[in-house]
Amino acid sequence: MNILCVIPARYSSTRLPGKPLAEIAGKPMIQHVYERASLAKRPKQVIVATDHQLVYESIENFGGKAMMTSPDHLTGTDRLAEVAENFPEIDLIINVQGDEPLIPPEIIDQLANAFDDNQDLQMATLMTEMDESEYNTPGAVKVVTDLQGYALYFSRSVIPFPRNDVGVPIYKHIGIYAYRRDFLLTYANLTPTPLEQTESLEQLRALEHGYRIKVLQTNFKSIGVDTMEDLEKVNQILKKQ
Repeated sequence: MNILCVIPARYSSTRLPGKPLAEIAGKPMIQHVYERASLAKRPKQVIVATDHQLVYESIENFGGKAMMTSPDHLTGTDRLAEVAENFPEIDLIINVQGDEPLIPPEIIDQLANAFDDNQDLQMATLMTEMDESEYNTPGAVKVVTDLQGYALYFSRSVIPFPRNDVGVPIYKHIGIYAYRRDFLLTYANLTPTPLEQTESLEQLRALEHGYRIKVLQTNFKSIGVDTMEDLEKVNQILKKQ
């Protein structure tokens, strides 16, 4: 299977301007993400998809591969689809967020492996048990699955609500995705849906249009960098390493 790992890296950020180039332990954040993704065994290529020349030049400077994409994309999926259109030979695209400098390469391979013996699988993502401190945090997205591990719903609210607490854990969604290329192009052109717009969660568009999303469990506790506090936390972790 021909697998491409794509890291969307939008320069503008409301809470952390120029986020991809924020310095962490002596390197721009996007370099940490790229180098970790490059350690995964399954992808044949890793490429950064950016909308800004400074990010593009940063990638080129440390020997990585980058592609300039339109600054008009409203979502990361749209940016991903632009890359997919330029790689017709690719079977599977794995989307790693550009603000995940601690991502373990093993979970990239875990996502890829899910497609090996399941020809019907079109899209997959990850979840981990959520810390109780995040239950009421809208930015920590929750997910529930059916008995076969396919997503039933994603929400910013606590799901399931423990009316009868029988020990069902609350799972946090980790926004790293894998798509078959043809499905990605279809998905990017689907009409936005009511639940997607209500929760502001793009993955709900796939569910509302009747597609299934496999959700794999991992022990990885994501620390996405959205604020200066996140940046300092990750900086301290990587300096120790």
